Amino acid sequence: MSIETIGALLALALLDTLSPTVIGITLYLLLSRPRRVGALLGVYLGTVAIAYFALGVLLMLGLGAVVPHVDDTVWAWGQAALGAALIVGSYFIPAKNPERASIREASFTMRSMLLLGLGTWLFEFATAMPYFGAIAIMTSAGLPAVQWAVLLGVYVTIMVIPGILLFVAWAALGERVRERFERWRHKMSSGSRTALGWIVGITGFLMLAEAADTLFPQVTVVTPWG
Repeated sequence: MSIETIGALLALALLDTLSPTVIGITLYLLLSRPRRVGALLGVYLGTVAIAYFALGVLLMLGLGAVVPHVDDTVWAWGQAALGAALIVGSYFIPAKNPERASIREASFTMRSMLLLGLGTWLFEFATAMPYFGAIAIMTSAGLPAVQWAVLLGVYVTIMVIPGILLFVAWAALGERVRERFERWRHKMSSGSRTALGWIVGITGFLMLAEAADTLFPQVTVVTPWG
């Protein structure tokens, strides 16, 4: 397992921590102050992480059966083309986010948090570009199951860390951070599409850089991790 692969995966995981949906729902939940907020948030974040981990296992097993029959150069060119497409596509994402239905306070139950976690997974499925980029990189690296399973577990854990950190801050400071959380929630709601554009564009760059190592080994691709 190369340092370039690990670095690219960590960079993509950090991009995924900017998920407007996970952060926005976490902030809403904390600001609404339902009973057992810690347990409710744990169910929500756990559901998101487990759903993405399960999907990743299925994708890795499925791609793992196909990729050995595909030439490395062909796979790398496909990854490079997808990366370039994401960079171009990031400029066409609308700046404004359409209104979404809000969560009703009466729905704060363990079951609703489970369903909300699955809903987040389904809602972001089509736009989870860093996640799919990570799957593509792990597949092209030809990692054994024991390695990619660990990396996938680390990836999905990093994805939900912002929600955990927000809860810790809320538990420690309480009402003293309410005004700041309200501002963050408003910014996440109004600027989520702009953030998505940046996330998609950077994901495309990382995938393109990773593919370039295979296609042009004689050229040194400079990245933050080496």
